[in-house]
Amino acid sequence: MSQEAFVDFQDVWLAYNDELLAQNHFAVEDINLQVKQGEFIAIVGPSGCGKSTFMKLTTGLKMPSKGRILVDGQPVTGPLKISGMAFQASSLLPWRTTLDNVLLPLEIVEPYRSNFKQKKAEYAERARKLLGTVGLGGYEDKFPWQLSGGMQQRASICRALIHEPKMLLLDEPFGALDAFTREELWCILRDLWTEQKFNVILVTHDLRESVFLADTVYVMSKSPGRFVVKKEIDLPRPRDLEITYTPEFTNIVHELRGHIGAMRKTGAAINQ
Repeated sequence: MSQEAFVDFQDVWLAYNDELLAQNHFAVEDINLQVKQGEFIAIVGPSGCGKSTFMKLTTGLKMPSKGRILVDGQPVTGPLKISGMAFQASSLLPWRTTLDNVLLPLEIVEPYRSNFKQKKAEYAERARKLLGTVGLGGYEDKFPWQLSGGMQQRASICRALIHEPKMLLLDEPFGALDAFTREELWCILRDLWTEQKFNVILVTHDLRESVFLADTVYVMSKSPGRFVVKKEIDLPRPRDLEITYTPEFTNIVHELRGHIGAMRKTGAAINQ
């Protein structure tokens, strides 16, 4: 794995508008973060701490008020084409089949957009293969309302990966699902990442999810959000669900919970 940072935040601060900036009222502050090529990181913290704001900065949907962000060696100056995103709501278009929902980015993002009509059969084959890897083979022609919540979320992850992005950003992707479906999707995401080694930034409230999936977990403080704890997850890979019942796993979850609990009580930042 290259030691060159794939995502590099250099002293990044963000205020949501000029008025708040003039008042030194920041949504996130003093973010210095380096994510290695192919690394899977998770960000946890209390609601409203700026986790989703961090995602917007990473993808270029928001520009920092101060500091700079590099992704894949290039300064972020606008929305990135090299990233895929999935959210808590699967946001599949109800009038499109599963296959057509997954193909959507290829209709929108260059260089695929220009070739979409000529290469549609090839792209559809790629989408079918991807759907097969997440257990949705045979559901290509179903509409979102014919799929369970877990199936919709699988389709959403396929849509985020269809254009083979270098980075996948996941904002509470499994938060609305039941525990069994959630764990099933952890394993699907683990397998996709193991095979393709794209970068992943996962925002989650679920500490077990963060420890099971990530190489490194960052804890964010209450607003203004800043990273106050960095925890490298030293559990062997590949990880299966049995590991979540081991003392080693549980100890890490308790440690992270302790950091978040301490912040809730004091509001004070904890040193790394």
